Amino acid sequence: MWKNYDKHILRGGIVLFSRAIVKKISKSYVNGLTTSDLGKPDYAKAVEQHEQYVDALKKCGLEVIVLEADENFPDSTFVEDTAVLTTNSAIITNPGAESRNGEVKEIREVVKKYYDKLEEIQSPGFLDGGDVLQIDKHFYVGLSARTNREGAEQFAKIQAEYGYETTIVPLEKFFHLKTGIAYLGNNDLVVAGEFVDHPVFQDYNKIVVDAVEEYAANCIRINDYVVIPQGFSDAKQKIEAAGYTVIELDMSEIQKQDGGLSCLSLRF
Repeated sequence: MWKNYDKHILRGGIVLFSRAIVKKISKSYVNGLTTSDLGKPDYAKAVEQHEQYVDALKKCGLEVIVLEADENFPDSTFVEDTAVLTTNSAIITNPGAESRNGEVKEIREVVKKYYDKLEEIQSPGFLDGGDVLQIDKHFYVGLSARTNREGAEQFAKIQAEYGYETTIVPLEKFFHLKTGIAYLGNNDLVVAGEFVDHPVFQDYNKIVVDAVEEYAANCIRINDYVVIPQGFSDAKQKIEAAGYTVIELDMSEIQKQDGGLSCLSLRF
C-alpha cells in the first residue's frame, strides 16, 4: 500500500497527488520509437519543454523526483509506461516494445522507496502504463500494439485482489488508451475519436475534442489544475467551461515521438 496513504484523499473522484517521477530526455531521444510523421525532434527544444513540464508539476503542488537521462533507452523519458501507481500498490509493467523492457529496472528501484507493495506484469504478458486509465475504483485497460490481452488480464487479476474492477477495451486506432481519453474527476471525461460514442464510457459526462484537436485529449488532472498541450483553443475553452483551471504547455517535440502529457510522469 501507498506509504502515508491517509494523506491522499479522493476529491471529485481523483487522487490528490503529492509526488511525481520524471526522467530527463537523453540525446538518443531523437532516434526513439515513433509512428508519427512530424519530423525529427529538436533535442534542445525537447529538453526545454521537459523543463517547463517539471515546472508545471511543481505549480500543481507536487514534489518532483527527477531521474537522470539514460542514453541506452531513447524512449525512457516516457516513464508512465513502466509502472502503474495506485493507492493500493505499484505495478511494474512489462513494456510492449522490446527495446524498452530494460527501463523497468531503474523504475522498480525508485518506486519501492515509496510503496510497500510491488506487483509485476510477467511475460508473455505485456502492458504499457499509457494503456491504463483509473476512474475511482475502476480501471480501463486498452489492448494496443503495446499491451496484449495476457498483460491486461494479469493487471485485472492484481487489481481484483485489492477490490478494484477492470474493463478491457480493445483499441481500433489510438496508439495508447490515454492517447484519446482523460478523466478529470466529477464524472467528466475528455474524449476524442473512437471514444466519443464508445458504449463502455456512455455513463460519463463527455467533453468532446474535435478530430483536428485530437492530441489535446491526452491531458492530465493534477490537483487543482488540468494540464493540456498548447495550441488547441477549442479543447481549452471546453475544459474551462466545465469549471477547470488550465495550464498550457508546448509539447511539439514530445508529440513527434508519440508522446503526450501523461506519458512524461508517474504521479502518486
